[in-house]
Amino acid sequence: MEFEEQKLEHFKKQTRLPDFAVPKRYDLTLKLDLSGSIFSGIVLVDVAITQATRFLVLNALELVIHQVSFTNSQSQKYVPLDIVVDNEAEIVVLVFDEVLNVGNGVLEIRFSGVLNEHLKGFYRCTYMDGEEKKNMAATQFEAVDARMCFPCWDEPALKATFKITLDNIPSELTALSNMPVSKEKLDGHLKTVYFEESIVMSTYLVAVVVGLYEYIEDITDDGIKIRVYSPIGKSEKGKFALNIAMQTLDFFEKYFSMPYPLPKLDMVSVPEFSAGAMENYGLITCRETELIQDELYTAAANIQRLTIVVAHEVAHHWFGNLVTMEWWTHLWLNEGFATWVSYLVIDKLFPEWKIWNRFLQEMKSGLHMDALEQSHPIEVEIHQARSVLEFFDAISYEKGSSVIRMLQDYLGDEIFQMSLGSYMKRYAFANAKTEDLWNVLTEVSGVDVNTTMEIWTKQKGYPVISVELKDHILEFEQNQFLSSGLHSDSQWIVPMTLSLGSYNEQKKFLLQAKKEQLDIEEFSNSSDISSSRHDQHKENFDNNWWIKVNVHQAGFYRVKYDDNLMARLKRATEGNYLSAADEFGILDDAFALCEACEMPFSSLLCLMDVYRKELDYIVLSRLIYACYSAVKIVSDAIPDLMSELKTILHQSPPIISRKIRLGCHIWRKPIKCTDEGGEGKNVSLLPADTRKAAYTAILRNTSTDNRKGLDCLLKIYREIGAPQEEARVLRCIASSADPIIVSEVLNWMLSDEVRRQDVIYILSGISWEGRAIAWSWFKENWDQILKIWGSEMLLTHFVRDIVTPFCSNEMADEIEEFFTTHPVQSIAMNLKQSLELIRIKARWIEYIKQEKESIIEVVKGLASKK
Repeated sequence: MEFEEQKLEHFKKQTRLPDFAVPKRYDLTLKLDLSGSIFSGIVLVDVAITQATRFLVLNALELVIHQVSFTNSQSQKYVPLDIVVDNEAEIVVLVFDEVLNVGNGVLEIRFSGVLNEHLKGFYRCTYMDGEEKKNMAATQFEAVDARMCFPCWDEPALKATFKITLDNIPSELTALSNMPVSKEKLDGHLKTVYFEESIVMSTYLVAVVVGLYEYIEDITDDGIKIRVYSPIGKSEKGKFALNIAMQTLDFFEKYFSMPYPLPKLDMVSVPEFSAGAMENYGLITCRETELIQDELYTAAANIQRLTIVVAHEVAHHWFGNLVTMEWWTHLWLNEGFATWVSYLVIDKLFPEWKIWNRFLQEMKSGLHMDALEQSHPIEVEIHQARSVLEFFDAISYEKGSSVIRMLQDYLGDEIFQMSLGSYMKRYAFANAKTEDLWNVLTEVSGVDVNTTMEIWTKQKGYPVISVELKDHILEFEQNQFLSSGLHSDSQWIVPMTLSLGSYNEQKKFLLQAKKEQLDIEEFSNSSDISSSRHDQHKENFDNNWWIKVNVHQAGFYRVKYDDNLMARLKRATEGNYLSAADEFGILDDAFALCEACEMPFSSLLCLMDVYRKELDYIVLSRLIYACYSAVKIVSDAIPDLMSELKTILHQSPPIISRKIRLGCHIWRKPIKCTDEGGEGKNVSLLPADTRKAAYTAILRNTSTDNRKGLDCLLKIYREIGAPQEEARVLRCIASSADPIIVSEVLNWMLSDEVRRQDVIYILSGISWEGRAIAWSWFKENWDQILKIWGSEMLLTHFVRDIVTPFCSNEMADEIEEFFTTHPVQSIAMNLKQSLELIRIKARWIEYIKQEKESIIEVVKGLASKK
């Protein structure tokens, strides 16, 4: 027995399941009791025993194991001597008295579990059937929660086929899984639904949804049936998503030179869902806001978001489902590529959207996170599978996709597409590692991709490239960019692009050393450059000629220009010579450098003043963010300068002024929320694109003395019946400047009126003035928060959105002390990053205070220009 105990302890400590048994096929039957929120099941697993063993080890969590047996290919049946369920290690160890020899057999396990309320594994959510609220069931298995539904080898590399049966289903409900229904058997008011056997796939991609739905469908030229399942009465609102799925499926089949391998693709809205959407093989699950387009309540941003989400999840059927990461270390292969290629297809379908400009908005979150000391590499060694949940973040998604875009831009579209086609063909229905992709790209392109890109995936951070022009020589120097101002010896091989005075004059090269030089006369045909040293051409050269590094922001790095080059870029911006992407990049890099105390705050204000014309949306959005951030940081650093700074911002061009006033919480002018009858219809009749700004303005004027605005938004939320509008209300409802109102909203958030999934909207909208009371509320309600939202993905939103608004080392110390006595391992990295962000802002405030006089002088100068 001592030997067995040693073996059990050994299994518990392992990162991966032992490899002496491998699953090949699952025959899974699940019997639901929706009214009791429980289920039971039988799973028959075809197993290949590869090494003689007395143990079978697989994953299970929060399941009750009732009966187990193993039958080998000679029909010999073995019943385990002991069944050890370890919920901490998330495994079940089956201990047999006799040795199981090498060969094939069938493992039968009978089990039961609870339909949990934590939006993971096999869980319960509710839907409305007329005026009655009823239970339904859905699954969310990624990353490691298939084991909460049935005992399995729950690792991405252990692919198998799945034959699924759902029993005891109310006859009026729709039952969905990865494959089409093969038959249904009716028994009174209940039915049993049998599904076709699947192709090989990973356990995290298995899915089941049981609810009340209707659908619309279309069929591709290849005969693939695509359906969108919606709540009753909303099927027609799924037409846009259906159309996007049809077009993107066709695009990806051609782009990857690989057909879609299933006979159908369903997309279904789930009333309560922790993520935005999930790429389950053949059954994409989504929040309703990500799938249903209601013309009355859908803003332009919602339409683009829906398109991106559908394209992303369809793309996963190649990157992720067909070719799957070998282990969670390579998560970015799934998420980074699905993100990048979703923008690629949207750019082809809707070129007028200029979707790569929107991509820059997403990329900035990757740049922001990766500038932290507490960042992590794209590839992270995952020693405990559940810890991967913290890495579904801006590094895996935004940095991952940005690095891919940078490589595509360097290698060229044709070579990149050929490489991906070869990669898909080689690893289809199997698993791959990052180096497998680099090897294929190297083979096809002839470029040593592995050497260049391994640095980007295995090393955290990214460089800031300092650029200085001396006569006709450009000098480059790379250093790791850290918002904390610290320095490191890290270096990268950087695919560089630059333009000289025109986008027709471009240069691509690899920056491989810490310092390098480039003679711009060697590749430029510009007469301005070659003749710039002659007096007669000097004026023209000084006024019109410029250098932009990182053309269209295709590279994942920042650029710091010398004063001369920056002055030229300012003039180019004023003269409208630059693309919107480059104007965005110049401002974004400058803001980051300023926050890191590498550029004076006064210089940032002067740069912002350059953006005075009517602007592309992407540039305007970054300018508004910079204005809002400037107001917030100055309010803590130099409070007596607030009035003048606000005046300058109010006197910006009309479109900026309007957005700042409505969206950036500066404006105080009241807006009527209700009509004379008090029905709250006035705001609802505003165009969908402007409602969020109006709701914010209403809440900014809401206080304990005048709470009509809050009452109005609550009324809209309760009566509107449109998830997109509900989400829009929730994003604004905590934006009051009155801390008492903020506290009231946070308490309301704990009620049954707010779906668990929707707290992310409220938390992201907490006002600057409400940060202190939000932190007090968080501490007081910690136990209830942990009970309701568990210790995983949604909890990170509480930490990030309530903690990061603070700007002092004292608050960082207080927050750190609280979590020392209330530790949660699953949010450890998120907490460290949040604390670092607070200390970065505290340092920035002190830096701003030191340049107070120059800032005041700049503000007065800008005010005099208005």
